[in-house]
Amino acid sequence: MSAARRERPGGAAPPGAAANARAASGDHGERAAGEGGARVLADSVDGMFAGGLDGLVVAAATDAHACLVERGVAGEVPVFCEKPLAPDLSGTFQIMAAARSAGVPVQVGFQRRFDAGNAAAREALRSGRLGWVHTVRSCSFDPAPPPPEYVPASGGLFRDCVIHDLDLIRFVTGRDVVRVMAAGANRGEKFFRECGDVDSGAALLVLDDGTIGLVAATRYNAAGYDARLELFGSKDSVAAGLDERTPVTGLPGRRRGEAPYGGFLERFADAYDTELRAFVDVVAGRRPNPCPPEEALEAFYLAEACELSRREGRVVEVGEVRR
Repeated sequence: MSAARRERPGGAAPPGAAANARAASGDHGERAAGEGGARVLADSVDGMFAGGLDGLVVAAATDAHACLVERGVAGEVPVFCEKPLAPDLSGTFQIMAAARSAGVPVQVGFQRRFDAGNAAAREALRSGRLGWVHTVRSCSFDPAPPPPEYVPASGGLFRDCVIHDLDLIRFVTGRDVVRVMAAGANRGEKFFRECGDVDSGAALLVLDDGTIGLVAATRYNAAGYDARLELFGSKDSVAAGLDERTPVTGLPGRRRGEAPYGGFLERFADAYDTELRAFVDVVAGRRPNPCPPEEALEAFYLAEACELSRREGRVVEVGEVRR
């Protein structure tokens, strides 16, 4: 593991980063530090914590999240962790209890909450501009599948990918999902099927006010990365993520403009920056936690319900998973 701080002319910290920020990522961190003009501050997790931290950003492999977050919480260090906090519900509960006991903020990384288009869609709904919303659609289409070694520990399409759509629908509408019906398919590489996963999936959601939600995801969208949110209301309809780089060709003759997004890091670059700026404000005590573990848990419940529905081919009440 390694820790690094980016150097700027005059010793200034980069925008959105705390002066004492550290990043832990092993040999990859060493290489990234050199390429990005950063300075190595520690060569182990123990060394990193011994140096004293203002805040901890966890962006390691999924199976390392829980132990690093718990280490930060135990040291009373505010933590930002990319989702998920833990690979299962029991681990998530354990981290939540530890954070509450220590009184330490843990912010979970659902970057789509910080996307300008999604934020505008949320405001359009809350302002009354849309009237009452009858349908919400969200999609996550990757241009190419992940490497085979990623899939076994990923948690599957619904927990790894669709969970972003599920969290976003809750965040934008302000409503809870009460039941789901999900399905999946495998028409690409066989390693998805071998891991009990699917390479494409969809879910029908029923929200607690009767709104219908539709979610779709795939690992095979060679046209480019596509992540959109659409709200259809009784007065108006809006779409976030629909621009000249959206990898969709309109028929009969409308063509796309600029080159499509190559992946989620490019599509949500500004959202990631805004998200980490928010964490710096949380560390400094300037704002409340915008995505605490309790919010992440709700999205986890929905992903679990979708996966159960996919496996068993039936409608699943979200309350089943909560129990």
